[in-house]
Amino acid sequence: MPRISMSRVEGLPIIVVFVALIGCFIVATPEVFLSLPIYLSFLTTVPPVLVLALGLTFVIAAGEIDLSFPSIIAFSGYLLAMLYRDHDMIWLAVLAAIAGGALIGLINGLIVAYIGVPSIITTLATQFFWGGITTVISGGTSYSLRTVDETSMWLVFVGKIGDFPAQALWAAGLAVLLWFIMNRHRFGEHVLFIGDNAGVARVVGVNVARERVKLFTLMGTLAGFAAILLTLENRNFFNTQGQGYLLIALASVFIGGTSIFGGQATIVGTFIGAFIISMIEAGLTATGIQGFWVRAVVGLVFLAAVIFHLTMEQPQRRTWLARAFGIKPGS
Repeated sequence: MPRISMSRVEGLPIIVVFVALIGCFIVATPEVFLSLPIYLSFLTTVPPVLVLALGLTFVIAAGEIDLSFPSIIAFSGYLLAMLYRDHDMIWLAVLAAIAGGALIGLINGLIVAYIGVPSIITTLATQFFWGGITTVISGGTSYSLRTVDETSMWLVFVGKIGDFPAQALWAAGLAVLLWFIMNRHRFGEHVLFIGDNAGVARVVGVNVARERVKLFTLMGTLAGFAAILLTLENRNFFNTQGQGYLLIALASVFIGGTSIFGGQATIVGTFIGAFIISMIEAGLTATGIQGFWVRAVVGLVFLAAVIFHLTMEQPQRRTWLARAFGIKPGS
């Protein structure tokens, strides 16, 4: 029987951290973390973050960044809510939300790839632009969708299969699909190659501009899909509904182990990272720690995870840290 090297298990360090955190919370609050409702709650709240973080993993792996997806969520959510509430177009509303996100992503990609504006500037600008446009066209008001849970659209995307939330199945399916694209498809290979060295990738025949356009279009499409999950789950649209997800999605990607310098990414790590972020918040709240400590702890975990992954990726840093703490390298 062939032996599997543990070092080749994708995302193993972050999986160990995840299991350890669950163990700590079970010891601290067994009445909460040994009951099913808390885990069903995670399966309801984590999927939108996970969908965003999966797309962001591709963007960061290519050495780029996307700051515009909170406004894409707002814009796509508006299209969904408006077409459903004002025109009763259920499935056209879904298509419009995804197409709206894809279009904004396409525009981002074209500006970055063909005009040459750095992605951080492009997406920061479009974050302001599309956020402002959404506020203008929605009149700054929220849309209540109280009867949306009677539609097939709601059942398909955020309904329940027994007690199991449908959005968790969508997010898991997307994670599997994107894992294959990242690890088994030419597009994923090109993304990692570009992130490692765009110049060399261009020399060996990779169409860097075209792949960057595809990359941002994918991110926009996934943001549009996350808007569908959020709007339907909340049964409400409000024009700032994506604003709380920027830092959470970024933290999920980096905690998961995707390199901040590009060229290296892990879908499994991002998957676990998204759950860790949500679990820390729920776990600290359950243990009675005051809410304002949550962000501080998330920040510490975020920083520790990035330092941990940097030391794992770069042996010279690992050696330096070992010597700094008086540990003999290799011992």
